[in-house]
Amino acid sequence: MRRGEVLALVQAGGQGSRMDVLTRERAKPVLPYGGTHRLIDFVMSSMANSGLIDIWVSVEYQVASIDDYLSGGRPWSLDRNRGGFRRMVPQSGSGPATEDEFAHGNADLLLRMSRDLLHFGAETLVVASADHVFAADLEPVIERHVDSGADATVLTSEVTKREASENVVVLTGRGAGSSTWATGLEVKVSRPSSGVVANEIFVYRTEALLEALFELRRELSAEAGADADDGDGSADSGLGDFGEHLLPRLISGGTVRTEPLPGYWRDLGRPGAYLEGHRDLVAGKVDVFDHAGYPIISHWDDRTSARLRTGCQVEDSLVSPGADVAGEVVRSVIGPGVVVAKGARVEDSVLFSDCRVERGARVISTVADDRSVFARDSVVGEVPSSRVARDEEVTLVGRDSVVGPGRHVGAGARLEPGTTA
Repeated sequence: MRRGEVLALVQAGGQGSRMDVLTRERAKPVLPYGGTHRLIDFVMSSMANSGLIDIWVSVEYQVASIDDYLSGGRPWSLDRNRGGFRRMVPQSGSGPATEDEFAHGNADLLLRMSRDLLHFGAETLVVASADHVFAADLEPVIERHVDSGADATVLTSEVTKREASENVVVLTGRGAGSSTWATGLEVKVSRPSSGVVANEIFVYRTEALLEALFELRRELSAEAGADADDGDGSADSGLGDFGEHLLPRLISGGTVRTEPLPGYWRDLGRPGAYLEGHRDLVAGKVDVFDHAGYPIISHWDDRTSARLRTGCQVEDSLVSPGADVAGEVVRSVIGPGVVVAKGARVEDSVLFSDCRVERGARVISTVADDRSVFARDSVVGEVPSSRVARDEEVTLVGRDSVVGPGRHVGAGARLEPGTTA
């Protein structure tokens, strides 16, 4: 792919409110995964490994928390003099209200970036979210999309119907040739028809995308009975997320292809899904790190090797560099620099960097942010009532929190950053 033919856009600006205390002070895409990676690593690595040259990253919420990590695209060798990495932030005063400031969904974001997309002039636009775990070679997908002449190609994954109810189900039918075409959507319905969901990786014909965005802005503005171009600066176009108006409009033209994404994929945007994604990892169900020549590139601080002390018990777990384990770790992910003292037990949990679990403490089905402390004989979380992790049963501990000696924090609790319990 030559420079300027294809533009890639990573949408990394969402607030991530469903992750609650874990995203109070950071953008969701830089949440850790597996101890040594961040969520945004997967989309950035997939795009870089696919030979994409121009990659823009849209950031809005807690920008400082993601800027340092992105390092101008250097970890993915995107820090070029021409093309490469570009950081996109909200602007104001440079156009109509519906194209300024913060977006009201991932489709609305595309409208707000429409002037930049027009100016760049790429015929093909690849758009992907930054909070999913996957690995994909997108080059052949892009080639098939261009050859088909479709307005859009939607990549799909098959999940359980329970998980599909939290996502956008894509209904399909056979078209001319061997292609499968989207015929409709089910957006977060309680009883989905299938488990085939849009995994938020899209390839658009840029001209068709912009035409649909502008048409929808006019129609939605007329329906709202307001002038969306009044310069107010706070107008919401009404486009929302891709499943609300944009994709249905493109599907109504009969020109949206679907293509299955091979291998593992999971959206980790909810506490239960986040823990489930780590359960999959320690169970050996995640294949994204297994592709020769297509590494998932990360950008972590250097640490010494992990230390496993005499008498410790580590079962079906991952232990990151710099960790020091003397106690028990069962089906868990231990982040960099975490200390698990003798007599402590961590089970079915994810501990971010530099947490400390003191003697006699028990941490169960919990996700704990950086530098959390679990003092002697404290108990945090409980064994869940069902096999599938439910949001309301996963305990979340904000960064720099301290659970005092002998204290008990129940299942599903949310400790704000800096809490002393």
